[in-house]
Amino acid sequence: MRIAFLTATEGVEEIELTDPWKAALNAGWNPQLVSTEAGQVRAYNHLDKAGSYTVDHVLAGDTADAFDALVLPGGVANPDALRTNERAVGFIRSFFEQGKPVAAICHAPWTLVEAGVLPGRTLTSWPSLATDIRNAGGTWVDEEVQVCHGGPTTLITSRKPDDLEAFCTAFVAEFAA
Repeated sequence: MRIAFLTATEGVEEIELTDPWKAALNAGWNPQLVSTEAGQVRAYNHLDKAGSYTVDHVLAGDTADAFDALVLPGGVANPDALRTNERAVGFIRSFFEQGKPVAAICHAPWTLVEAGVLPGRTLTSWPSLATDIRNAGGTWVDEEVQVCHGGPTTLITSRKPDDLEAFCTAFVAEFAA
């Protein structure tokens, strides 16, 4: 299974990238780091610079065709940059259009708001996104992990790094289904 991990070039929360990546590898899947530019993605540990990761695939009008599922790591700056990038938003939307599963943690649901895919869906996120999610037609819940089977696309969401174990367990189970 080929899994797209979509990040901006800077600002992804490192543990929200690396823990799900390891979970995908442990499941025997092929994770691919997808970004808006070639080169390296700079991760952060909250506000402190952390590791750099090599981009495997650069967005250029891509859709979900080449991937089986999508993981959206958080961090504040990462989804904020992605939601203003038309290629990234279109890429995310294509997973919903094709009925492929999507997992998003922490601030990453901001990109789902921008993609217009939340009406009728129940999800969780970092609490400061609750109003944005509600305004976009979603139902926000304060849960460690939320799995929404509304429509053809399964959406798995979690609130924060402390929820990573539950998040990884849930998305691996749902992606494998």
